[in-house]
Amino acid sequence: MTMPACLIVDDEADIRELLVLTLERMQIATDSAGSMAEARALLEQREYGLCLTDMKLPDGDGLQLLRYIGQQHPGLPVAVITAYGSAENAVAALKAGAFDYLSKPISLKQLRPLVESALRLTGSVSPAAEQQILLGESSPIRQVRAMIEKLARSQAPVHIHGESGTGKELAARLIHASGPRRDGPFVPVNCGAIPENLMESEFFGYRKGAFTGAQQDHEGFFQAASGGTLFLDEVADLPLLMQVKLLRAIQEKRVRKIGNTQEDPVDVRIISATHRNLAQMLESGQFRQDLYYRLNVIELKMPALRELQLDIPSLAERLLEKLALQLGMEPPKLDQAAIAALTQHPFPGNVRELENILERALALCDGQTISVEDLSLNAPPGSLPAEQGELPLPDYLESLEKQAMLEALEKTGQNKTAAARLLGVSFRTFRYRLGKLGIGK
Repeated sequence: MTMPACLIVDDEADIRELLVLTLERMQIATDSAGSMAEARALLEQREYGLCLTDMKLPDGDGLQLLRYIGQQHPGLPVAVITAYGSAENAVAALKAGAFDYLSKPISLKQLRPLVESALRLTGSVSPAAEQQILLGESSPIRQVRAMIEKLARSQAPVHIHGESGTGKELAARLIHASGPRRDGPFVPVNCGAIPENLMESEFFGYRKGAFTGAQQDHEGFFQAASGGTLFLDEVADLPLLMQVKLLRAIQEKRVRKIGNTQEDPVDVRIISATHRNLAQMLESGQFRQDLYYRLNVIELKMPALRELQLDIPSLAERLLEKLALQLGMEPPKLDQAAIAALTQHPFPGNVRELENILERALALCDGQTISVEDLSLNAPPGSLPAEQGELPLPDYLESLEKQAMLEALEKTGQNKTAAARLLGVSFRTFRYRLGKLGIGK
């Protein structure tokens, strides 16, 4: 079996020696260069699985070498070494296509997993990635699939934005499952569902005895995602104080458990998502600019379902197959009128709304064919009925919410957990809104 090879580029001989020694102990053949010119010469002589370069070189910089490799040796992962605290350089390198970065002084605990991840890039796609796919052949969805394939080859933070129900978590899972971290954990976190007073302990963990009730050591989300991906869903819901702490953890790749005296290195890739407009939140002071630029190194936009009209029939067919399988029945067919109605529907709730509509239609149809009547689309949800004019907008919206929750409870036999799932909200949120709206037990 051929030993993987790595190229080290740094003008400091002692750092080159340390890195070469570390990698050779990992059974990785290593060459080193002290300048861009030496690095280019070595790149012509041998194939490498990773290039690790300092940002400052005597005849150029790491970004120039990164761009050269991208043009002349596409597919070769490049990780850059940045000076301590130079977050701007790290972000610039990631935006330019760097696989990952390390900060000086170099931590061997962070170096080893970075190298191992880079050398796994040539591996096969995991079964999870093959089972989870983004359906459709429309131009927007093909662009998303191509972007996911590209993002899977990097460790750069990715921010996924799009309306609710567009498949942001699915996209995050595909990026994880198609990349070198596929064998590590994927840890999804709904930032809006964690009480503010518990956020620090949930994210970073705590030591036994750190506070009243801390009966044993507790691992946080960062530790749980070690070697894999931490998916921060609805990241816009993080309070400002937690945004500061999250920024430091992402920037330094270290976290401190509550009650601990020192920080521990963490090996985690961050993917975030929200349906809210972070740029507007920056202007209003609700979201920190420095965290925004740290999370939004690469942006992935998920298209709304109304932009994928040509894909709606095949997507509806696949969802019907999934729903019917869960019920242990043969999937019924959509008649032509039903297909036409779905294609013209605006779907403000996107794929999640389509799935709910089909789930309801399965219960109403004759088991063989789904008609327009079974879909119960009625008026487009985006349009307001005449009665709205009789109520102030907040009261009207509250009445719509109350009606939707009562209908969900009726459909699920008063099962609150199932009703919350049907509406696409957490059980905690559903229970809170029940009390807020005065809906009886």
